[in-house]
Amino acid sequence: MSDGTAIAAGFSLTPPPPGFIDDPFPVYRALRENAPVKQIGDNAWFLTRHADLARVYKDTTLFSSDKKAEFAPKFGDGYLFRHHTTSLVFNDPPLHTRVRRILAGALTPRAVQALEPDVIALVDRLLDEMEKTGGTVDLIEDFAAAIPVEVIGNLLDVPHDERGPLRDWSLAILGALEPALTQEQLQAGEDAVRDFLAYLETLVARRRANPGDPDRDMLTRLLAGESDGGRLSEEELLQNCVFILNAGHETTTNLIGNALELLDRFPDERARLLADPGLVPSAVEEALRFESSNQLGNRRTAVPVEIGGVQLPEGSSLTLCIGAANRDPAVFDDPERFDIGRKPNRHFAFASGPHQCIGMAVARLEGRIAIERFLSRFPRYRLEGTPVRSQRIRFRGFTSIPARLER
Repeated sequence: MSDGTAIAAGFSLTPPPPGFIDDPFPVYRALRENAPVKQIGDNAWFLTRHADLARVYKDTTLFSSDKKAEFAPKFGDGYLFRHHTTSLVFNDPPLHTRVRRILAGALTPRAVQALEPDVIALVDRLLDEMEKTGGTVDLIEDFAAAIPVEVIGNLLDVPHDERGPLRDWSLAILGALEPALTQEQLQAGEDAVRDFLAYLETLVARRRANPGDPDRDMLTRLLAGESDGGRLSEEELLQNCVFILNAGHETTTNLIGNALELLDRFPDERARLLADPGLVPSAVEEALRFESSNQLGNRRTAVPVEIGGVQLPEGSSLTLCIGAANRDPAVFDDPERFDIGRKPNRHFAFASGPHQCIGMAVARLEGRIAIERFLSRFPRYRLEGTPVRSQRIRFRGFTSIPARLER
């Protein structure tokens, strides 16, 4: 039995193989080559090929995003269950279609473009503060993590002095989506949803009494609803405000942190980017492909279906491995190479199909501005010591990246 065959045969997420969190890509490659539709539990399967993910993402009839059956035994009938089964991402049409249309109305290209001056000002302020230290900074704590929380806070017009808990709430709620949970993680997620909803109730009440500018305030726009009566219910409104924070927080933090780590790891690509700053948008796309912020997605088969020659019964749980599909040599030339000029780059970092990330334009805006202005200010930055990787399987990033800044 070859090494790849043995790795694929013994693969599990609970627990994952040794070293998997630090470097899952050899395992992904072994699975893609030897068991691209790998059974990982009772009626549970792990998919690693780009073509299979593309098919699943496209077809909402055969493959359901509704997670009630999956989350009920995992979460019980609590705050996490109600949140994750009400928010946009874990629902099917027609509910998904209606809620997505309303949210999209508040994230038009014009609305996203209007964010740019504020994002530039925020990034420049963070760079100024880091430069004042004159020494080592943390690229996550001092930079990457601070950007999306502020951007989302601005989108919902959350007062600055009330934004303190947002990051911890988001980390706890998303942490509950890991394949295996401790009781402490479960309780932290429950507490975070409860406290976030309680805060949002007060924020919504204030906004109803004193509406903001709908062109700049997403919450005011959501409260107004659409002219055709497509208004969100109170529960949908609150839960999708939680979703907006969660969807845009950790993944965008990871995008920025991963990109800066990659540019340090691959100095030739950093030199290439410094010589041609016009490559920043494609560098952001390549960071999303090479170290996808979100590594895993999920679907459930709505009917019996065949994938890759494997017959799957109705109700099969599918884990879609974005990180593996994004390095599939059937789609990407030399996929293990970090190439900031890669084109085309048909990655799945934002998923695909009807459930493609609704906030991807905001994430790309934040990533582009953060990388562009950071490199312009500190082209010779270097990492100091070993970055501390987040111990998550679903979300790939760092909790700390110590670095020394040099102009």
